Amino acid sequence: MVTKQELLEFMRETAYKPMTVQELESHYGVDGAEEFKELVKLLNEMEHEGEILRTRTDRYGVPERMNLVRGRLHAHPKGFGFLIPDDRDHPDIYIHLNDMKGAMQNDTVLGRVTGRSGPNGTKLEGEVVRVVKRANTQVVGTFDSHETYGFVLPDDKRIQKDIFIPREKFMGAVSGQKVVVNLVSFPDGRAAAEGEIVEILGHKDDPGVDILSIIRKFGLPEAFPPEVMEEAEAAPDTIREEELVGRRDLRGRTIVTIDGEDAKDLDDAVDVQRLENGNYLLGVHIADVGYYVKEGSALDREAFNRGTSVYLVDRVIPMLPHRLSNGICSLHPRVDRLTLSCEMEIDATGKVVRHDIFPSVIKTVERMTYKNVRLLVDEEAEPEPELLERYKELLPFFRQMRDLALILREKRMRRGAIDFDFSESKVIVDEEGKPIDIVKRPRTIAEQMIEEFMLAANETVAEHFHWLKVPFLYRIHEDPDGEKLLHFMQFITNFGYVVKGKGNTVHPRALQSLLEEIKGAKEETVISTVMLRSMKQARYDAESLGHFGLAAEYYSHFTSPIRRYPDLVIHRVMREVIDNGGALPEHRQDYLASRMPDIAQQSSERERLAVDAERETDALKKAEYMVDKIGEEFEGIISSVTSFGMFIELENTIEGLVRLSDLSDDYYHFHEMQLALIGERTARVFRIGDEVKVRVARVNVDERNIDFELVDMKSRAGGKANFIRGDADAIGRGAGGRTKRSRGKVIAAEGTQERNARGTRNAAGDGGTDFWGFKPSGEKRRSGSGGSAGGGAGAGPGKRGGPGGKKKPRTGGFGGGFAAGPGSGKGKSAGGGGKKKGKNGPRAGGPRTSALLAVEASGELTPPRFETTSAADAPKKKRWKKKRKD
Repeated sequence: MVTKQELLEFMRETAYKPMTVQELESHYGVDGAEEFKELVKLLNEMEHEGEILRTRTDRYGVPERMNLVRGRLHAHPKGFGFLIPDDRDHPDIYIHLNDMKGAMQNDTVLGRVTGRSGPNGTKLEGEVVRVVKRANTQVVGTFDSHETYGFVLPDDKRIQKDIFIPREKFMGAVSGQKVVVNLVSFPDGRAAAEGEIVEILGHKDDPGVDILSIIRKFGLPEAFPPEVMEEAEAAPDTIREEELVGRRDLRGRTIVTIDGEDAKDLDDAVDVQRLENGNYLLGVHIADVGYYVKEGSALDREAFNRGTSVYLVDRVIPMLPHRLSNGICSLHPRVDRLTLSCEMEIDATGKVVRHDIFPSVIKTVERMTYKNVRLLVDEEAEPEPELLERYKELLPFFRQMRDLALILREKRMRRGAIDFDFSESKVIVDEEGKPIDIVKRPRTIAEQMIEEFMLAANETVAEHFHWLKVPFLYRIHEDPDGEKLLHFMQFITNFGYVVKGKGNTVHPRALQSLLEEIKGAKEETVISTVMLRSMKQARYDAESLGHFGLAAEYYSHFTSPIRRYPDLVIHRVMREVIDNGGALPEHRQDYLASRMPDIAQQSSERERLAVDAERETDALKKAEYMVDKIGEEFEGIISSVTSFGMFIELENTIEGLVRLSDLSDDYYHFHEMQLALIGERTARVFRIGDEVKVRVARVNVDERNIDFELVDMKSRAGGKANFIRGDADAIGRGAGGRTKRSRGKVIAAEGTQERNARGTRNAAGDGGTDFWGFKPSGEKRRSGSGGSAGGGAGAGPGKRGGPGGKKKPRTGGFGGGFAAGPGSGKGKSAGGGGKKKGKNGPRAGGPRTSALLAVEASGELTPPRFETTSAADAPKKKRWKKKRKD
């Protein structure tokens, strides 16, 4: 019988033309009614999933051969979205609000590319053609009753429209309560979605309801199904002697676990020995969870659906029931536990010269914490005498571990692994879930020891099974996007740094060298942050594509099978390969190879969802923590700069926004290349990494927003400036901006000009738009096609402003090369007059330089004082008055 994969491969062939079901029946030689029914059923399933399409003439084909793209929709709170194609090589497609066709966040859709934008047409624009699969069948929100009907306001702001609830579907809910809604119908055009309330979580202000709402919003499962719990309860409490057959007995070795003080699922243990030849023997022993969670069992199916454990502020949603995760699978001290071990002999340079992977049984001697290990191995620490006495026999053991960890780290740094050192924090909540403190999580030598040992084991396991050519799951981190990387490399030149690379590629060693070079410098935070944003997200894949950030050719996740499904899957593969003498039976090889891509995709998606849920609960509790601190002042650093303001991070990692509208001492422009806000009049610069003092201005817990305001921010001098936005980019093209009416000095991005601006003036350039309300082509009155500012503005020579108006061309083409900086010409080279000699045609240009253009042209972040144009250089006021009369 024909399979789905065979159909897809056939339809993707270049010579394929859409076929009817009868033609497909003939092509595949389908014989008999049953086989024909199975073919029709398969075609219907594939059409329902959007993998194939049926045309109006009942012919079948794949979307990509019909100029359609299948993918997942990522919606934005402002209404537009992006189609993320299933084909990873296909660029994302921007979808306008009016082209969403009722699609919602994470829906699987078919889209069509309708146009291109951006430099060289690299940005795709399109529309949703059909929603293939709805991701949101339930929505969490706040109920608002209107007696005979009601609405639910979704917590997820990416769902734009409220959900209509008929009176008979209230289920007793009242206004202000958080509810879960089943969607009965989805949005269609102007019609809102309709739903029915299926669960009332409680009033939005009740303790615990906020976190519960987030759990429901992300669809995180809490309780385990009965059949899963039944299997978990059947797990033993202790190890039986017959279970040790075929396992290496390591119970006589000094093996310890090292975890956080509040950790309960201890799935990794380590030991280190110094060999006679001077090398180290590192043993990494991981709980053999796959022994208890069998493939295809209810436990396995539930673990696949969950993908990962989720660590929220006040609770953990585990991948496996506590009976397993905190019981027989957890490596508690001084009890026998079944494990999978990776043993590595490591020389003085950090190279693994020999390794062995095998099933084992261990008995850990101590359950250590990061805090106590740090006190024992950190030479600058001063541990209490009681601690030294308690662990005096283990002290040499821990110091050997420290020495080996430093060797492994040094080797990793030499090969070019990128090591970001960002602070993490933990929100402390009371019994009612109210945040009472926020503390930083230190990254000490103890954490680094375990990190290095786990990295070494993960790499060794990945390479070992890669060369065995068995189906496996790898943790991959692809090379950065060329465009983002180029943007980063251009950005760091503003600070005098250069990263060596070829074209749009760079070795991670070069990036790590840069991080070492900027260590302790004022710009360390800004460069590290921008570098991180230029990276892609790590994910799971069935192919070993390497890990860019670790500079590793082979990498997998082997060390946390209690909380990560990919680790559990490869544990079972490892055991099966070991039991079969280093290979897999052919039928198992084929079956696992077909399953791994789906497992990798599911695991990656569940991981991203868990991260989003964890971040949202953190943001919620941090906002709650700041509610009673409005008006208080804090020291912070600028962590991000955007076109609408800048984000400030406090010492405790809380982040808030200083809005552009609250910067009252000047009018600020956002310069994307330099990630800086630059003042028009004062030339004051704000950039990532700068230290500032802020005051808490506003807190919106529902939106998870904290607004700051700068301390000692002076107000703008009234009546001196009317902001007309016209940002110039590196190629000298003025962008359009706001228009306002005022009387006085007009400041555009390209410079200043004294003139009576009672009329409306547009600061768009390079081709221009309406000038004094007339056409840019200059066919009416005296408008010139160059616009009033912006054409040719930038570091290079000014562009021609274009010809003046065809009628009464006295003003010529204002704006060509206006305030263009070095190299801009005067007279007709800046903006030509009309076809007939115009009185003012030759006066449009001039080498006038503004602070903003000087910064843009020179690449400096500290611009010169803002130069203004004298009134004598500007057109005469009476001439402009006369123009208004005309």
